[in-house]
Amino acid sequence: MKLAYKILLPTLILFIISCGDNASNVNENNTEQEVVKKEIEVEKTVEKIILKNDGLTLSSLTPSSPEFPDAKLKLNTPADGSNLEEGMVNFDFEVKNYELMTQTSDVANKHCANSGKGQHIHLILNNAPYMAKYESKFDVPLETGAYTALAFLSRSYHESIKTTNASVVFNFTVGDVAFDSIFVTNPKTNEESLVVVAQHSNTEKGQIVQDLSNPLLFYSRPKGTYTGEDTKKLLFDFYLANTTLSEDGNKVKLTIDETVFEIPKWVPFFVEGLTYGEHTFKIELIDNEGNNINSDFNVIERTILLEEAKSAES
Repeated sequence: MKLAYKILLPTLILFIISCGDNASNVNENNTEQEVVKKEIEVEKTVEKIILKNDGLTLSSLTPSSPEFPDAKLKLNTPADGSNLEEGMVNFDFEVKNYELMTQTSDVANKHCANSGKGQHIHLILNNAPYMAKYESKFDVPLETGAYTALAFLSRSYHESIKTTNASVVFNFTVGDVAFDSIFVTNPKTNEESLVVVAQHSNTEKGQIVQDLSNPLLFYSRPKGTYTGEDTKKLLFDFYLANTTLSEDGNKVKLTIDETVFEIPKWVPFFVEGLTYGEHTFKIELIDNEGNNINSDFNVIERTILLEEAKSAES
């Protein structure tokens, strides 16, 4: 169902930081050196996004984190569309050009929560909180139901690798599940569309089986409890499939407690300015008119806790 929202737009400031060309009086013998210098300067060009609202600041990560353009995550099991027995489900991935259980090289410069166990895989089932897995093969206890799964490679400080080969999205079922096809009506256009619904013992109304060709939004960070220094900068990160973000297109609407931001680019952010206590993060995938896209799946809410550092016992 698509819903219209009245959005309080935050202040959006775009900074473009680039290195100027300081080369002068270059003779013909230095032509090759000049070309190399210009290429290096282009690589150092950084675009920073800062969003501010109600005392909160979202800043895109700059300098950007180490990239892993050749990293690959391949799913072996469970196969997309498979049906599995209830209980322990085995997940088997193949990881190439990426080292699990090692610290990302720039971790000392991030000054945010970091996993001491190193780089890992994030596994998200039905947009529930992710599971961090440090080996490519592991078991997860699952009850009867239909599952839409996202797995992606993560840096040690939980920032996702946002390349096509570093993630996989798939559907599977567990236990005794039956399927029905029903029509749902779009209230904005009054058009009907056919969806598949899974019927099983853990749901009364049926569970919509996600079409993996639709735009999909997944929540990743922040998560859980943060203490002391880790409360100053929280990594906000999400994952997209089958869509892009832009100023005049789809966006991610982020609501922190009652403060609203619209995010026009798929990049990670640091959140600063939160006080100690509980805070709610809600994300929604919206179109350019503020309408929810695939709202039965693309609206996710989390509550996190920020605590003061505990004093040492005397």
